[in-house]
Amino acid sequence: MIERSHVNQRMSQIVKHNGVVYLAGQVGEGDTVAEQTRDCLDKVAALLEEAGSSVENILQAVIWLADMDDFAEMNEVWDAWVPEGHAPARACGEAKLALPKFRVEVIVIAAC
Repeated sequence: MIERSHVNQRMSQIVKHNGVVYLAGQVGEGDTVAEQTRDCLDKVAALLEEAGSSVENILQAVIWLADMDDFAEMNEVWDAWVPEGHAPARACGEAKLALPKFRVEVIVIAAC
């Protein structure tokens, strides 16, 4: 059975299937990469909780930065956020994001 939450014509924010939670890419508000990273990670944590999961259960994270020069600033926030001993498989790359104001986007897959 597939469960979808926060569904619109284009996407679902949460999709659950066979004990796995898939989140749509999350972006954050703020003037700096650190602020945007904190905001989108807060959204990730809230969606995971809503789905019956948690940050400790993240299996994989894909992070897109508008500019790889922001890698260290994003990682500082990320490293403080990920619970010790629960680091997921992760990739990070540079991409043009949906709007010029967005500098970071995080996509997560987690176990329920």
